[in-house]
Amino acid sequence: MRISFKALEYESPEPYGPLAGVKVVDLTSVGMGPYATQILGDMGADVIKIESPEGDVFRHAEPFHSEGMGAIFMNLNRNKDSLTLDLKNTDDLVHLNALIAQADVFVSNVRPRALIKLGLDYETLAKSNERLIYCAAVGFGQDGPYAERPAFDDIIQAMSGMADLQGRNTGAPSYVSTIMADKVAGLTLAYAIPMALYEREKSGRGQAVEVPMFETLVSFCMIEHMGGEVFDPPLGSMGYGRVLSPHRKPYRSKDGFVSVVPYTDAQWQRFFTLSGHPELAADTRFVNARTRSTNFDALYRFLSEIVQLRTTDEWIELLGPADIPVAAVISPEELLEDEHLKQTGFFVKREHPTEGMVRLMNIPTRFSRTPGRIAKLPQRQDAHWHAADHPLVQSEPD
Repeated sequence: MRISFKALEYESPEPYGPLAGVKVVDLTSVGMGPYATQILGDMGADVIKIESPEGDVFRHAEPFHSEGMGAIFMNLNRNKDSLTLDLKNTDDLVHLNALIAQADVFVSNVRPRALIKLGLDYETLAKSNERLIYCAAVGFGQDGPYAERPAFDDIIQAMSGMADLQGRNTGAPSYVSTIMADKVAGLTLAYAIPMALYEREKSGRGQAVEVPMFETLVSFCMIEHMGGEVFDPPLGSMGYGRVLSPHRKPYRSKDGFVSVVPYTDAQWQRFFTLSGHPELAADTRFVNARTRSTNFDALYRFLSEIVQLRTTDEWIELLGPADIPVAAVISPEELLEDEHLKQTGFFVKREHPTEGMVRLMNIPTRFSRTPGRIAKLPQRQDAHWHAADHPLVQSEPD
């Protein structure tokens, strides 16, 4: 008996997407890994999500209709088949190895030391599948002193400089109000895997890929904030003045808040004229990008003062036709009624077999010939199944 990639019943069983036919064994949970493997599934890969009997942590985060089908889990685990394996059980570990032997990709966020003990390290698995793309989603690069530390989104935001940067204008470090480290690292993982698959098409060989959350978020944060430290010796301090200005924020209008972002020289000149201050177009502090780059505080202070004189709609009506970037501040609740998202079909409703009608976000990336698809809704975990009883297991000789 062996485990195979035999598909379960779902809406569109025919192949679809640019990754059609790619087989992925997904031993990840929480945010980073599931986000990456959902993207692969959206693009047509056959993804089997392996869970412990306890299930992914996000299964149990409220709100939910049914225990084990939390909203966050639903947003991270579509287009996957679910298989429960207890890796402390020898038979289940054998089943997992059988799956990996057939797979194109194995991705895991289990700590490498634990994988070695289970015989799930790259060197061992490559012996039976030399074409395997082995992806380690880790907290820290494994050749550094932090290799064995636990890593969660808040920890990585704190260590990467992000929390400190967020607090530069408030007096105390703070976290971004989204699981930024998980999602940035997940996106990085999602693009690293197809790169490795592309290289395999030329070489015929698999390889190990490591995506560490810490280094990934440091790289993400420091693009604009390396500042003068890009040069040796330094040409100044770290930090990008425009985004660190305490006056860079949505501005209070007469009746709410509005984002106003003149950016080019021409946009600033038009803004000064339309706002009733044409003399500022000739102000040496603001005449071009170079002088503005050292006077952002004064510039954005002016914006915060002038924007208060009109309503949000008045600013949109004034600046929009002049091609000056402007937008009302939108709440998450208002996004559900956003006219653009409605027109592009961003939110879709589907009838889930156990959870009733659910609202999902559509796939934002579009391909003209091989588009992605929401083919499988997030699946319930049936932890009482032994692997051998699962529909993915076929009674066929090896």
